[in-house]
Amino acid sequence: MIPSLVFYSSSELLEGPVFDKENNYLYFVSILDCLVYCYNPSTKEILSMKLDSPVSCVFLLKRKIILVSSKNGFFEIDFNTLQKKLVFQIDIDKSVRYNDGIKDPIGRVIIGTMGYPEVKEKIGRVFSYYKGEYKTIIKNTTISNGLAFSHDGKFLYFIDTPTKKVAKYAYDLKTGEVKFKSNVIEFTGAGNPDGMCIDKSGMLWIAEWGGGCISKWNPLNGEKIEEIKLPCSNVTSCCFDNYSNLYITTAKEDFKEDIYGGGLFYLELDKI
Repeated sequence: MIPSLVFYSSSELLEGPVFDKENNYLYFVSILDCLVYCYNPSTKEILSMKLDSPVSCVFLLKRKIILVSSKNGFFEIDFNTLQKKLVFQIDIDKSVRYNDGIKDPIGRVIIGTMGYPEVKEKIGRVFSYYKGEYKTIIKNTTISNGLAFSHDGKFLYFIDTPTKKVAKYAYDLKTGEVKFKSNVIEFTGAGNPDGMCIDKSGMLWIAEWGGGCISKWNPLNGEKIEEIKLPCSNVTSCCFDNYSNLYITTAKEDFKEDIYGGGLFYLELDKI
């Protein structure tokens, strides 16, 4: 089954889909356009807010109210009123921007960085922010991407894209500290692991940049279970909705024939 195209506005780089299962809204970003989107699957309405620097990911707060990371800080955006306000900033270098992020089970903001406007090796970090304080939990990353917690909260899965691996860290919920355990998945094909999410069975669904697909993996044995193709090469991230179906973001390629890259797709897994 080919995923259906939900939204397209010729964006260069869509990323960071997050689904609010309590209120039934999807949020995602267009990084380089500095845009944050709120999509209502019931009415098909899409709202957007523009910030003054590249945005990367969304953290849920309340109904139609989110926290979004931008190079110039973390902003609270209220899609009820279309208002925004700066909440906090982490002291990051001028040569990096934020990329993927996630909340831990008690509400810490976990977020990685990468070189910007140029990608540079090992200048990125993964930060943890909580109650006005932040610290580095992973150092020397290049393109900090997918983050996912095991369902018991004891392990954090993390992708530094150029390594072509998914790393597993022991996670201390009390302190927010991590300890590297092992690399549990390795990509050997054309695709590079980008964003990811975890399903109800603990399997990882990983977007493949340059691979034109979403792939499903078992992190317990490193086995690739299945692969679902998309009509464009650069697949950036994914998330589940209330029906265990996937929303998938993509990015443009560098040739004119790419007419789907930069679109938002929906994949009904129960029909596969």
